[in-house]
Amino acid sequence: MGVKNLWDILESCKKTLPLHHLQNKRVCIDLSCWIVQLQNVNKTHCGLVKDKPYIRNLFHRLRALIALNCSLIFVADGSIPAIKLATYRRRLNLGLEVTQDETNLQNACSLQRNMGSEFSCMIKEAKDIGLALGIPCLDSIEEAEAQCALLNSESLCDGCFSSDSDVFLFGARTVYRDICLGEGHVVCYEMAEVERKLGFGRNSLITLALILGSDYSPGVHGLGPESACQIVSSIGDSDVLQKIASQGLSFAKKIKTSKKQMSSKKTNSLDSEIHFNGNDNNSERKNECLRVIDAYLKPKCHPADSDAVCRVLSQHPFQRLKLQRKCAHFFEWPPEKTDEYTLPKIAERDLRRLANLRSTSSELGVDPPLQKVVMKYL
Repeated sequence: MGVKNLWDILESCKKTLPLHHLQNKRVCIDLSCWIVQLQNVNKTHCGLVKDKPYIRNLFHRLRALIALNCSLIFVADGSIPAIKLATYRRRLNLGLEVTQDETNLQNACSLQRNMGSEFSCMIKEAKDIGLALGIPCLDSIEEAEAQCALLNSESLCDGCFSSDSDVFLFGARTVYRDICLGEGHVVCYEMAEVERKLGFGRNSLITLALILGSDYSPGVHGLGPESACQIVSSIGDSDVLQKIASQGLSFAKKIKTSKKQMSSKKTNSLDSEIHFNGNDNNSERKNECLRVIDAYLKPKCHPADSDAVCRVLSQHPFQRLKLQRKCAHFFEWPPEKTDEYTLPKIAERDLRRLANLRSTSSELGVDPPLQKVVMKYL
């Protein structure tokens, strides 16, 4: 889910860019988001693939991006953060199983995912197809979108694919929400544009999550997106988290009450209309806010200089025979059909890499004969 209503708030910052915008870029992919998207694509093909449309759709999406020399990194979810357990169990219709200890975040621990679940098996199949195509996967410590955001904020990738809006709260600067191969475009959001158009930085977005609700916070009942945006804008990005640290979210109620008094003087009805979800104790409420802020500002991720990150940043080879075996298993294709789909895309990618190499060589004043460049590259 991410942050409630955040995509609607960011609508004016949405850009639809041609697919070749991704040419020669390095992009990380929140793999769970892609699998959910691809699973929902209309199941129109026959045969074994009818039961696993996400694999077919993933394969075609990947080969289109490979042809553009777009370097891809899968990022998979790790453990479920303790702060997200209540939300996670509600999604599984297990809300009644959330114990008092689990709601006490100071004592709760993250929860290991069930690696034998149907969705975990789907993720593993996607990883296998990706690795055969030369696409590595980084297994996150906890949230995949947080790991994607770290790679992006550290300039280790040019952007990240995710449909979870809280990727911005973790620090992402360039987010691709969706891709459409048929129409040849990607849907992109730039944090710089959000800051310029809306005046919302990372701190402001975290505050919106606290007010509107997110995977980590139930939000404030009675405040919608318009009111929340007005409240956050009135304080400013640089001061809003300090305001929460000192007052909790009580300032939001005060600002809203003040505006309501000016327009209708109906303060009694407002006080009954707006209240904080969850614990009614002000001190505990403030502590909950601080824990949410900390979860967004300091998520558990592999550091930029870790071995895990360095491994996925290195170039991984295309494994032709492995891909043929995977396509035979998933699609019942003979090796020739797999080659027909993939080899032209690999060749197109290699030509782009060669052109980049020649361009860089020329800029450095080095101009080796084409044949030597090709032989060295191959």
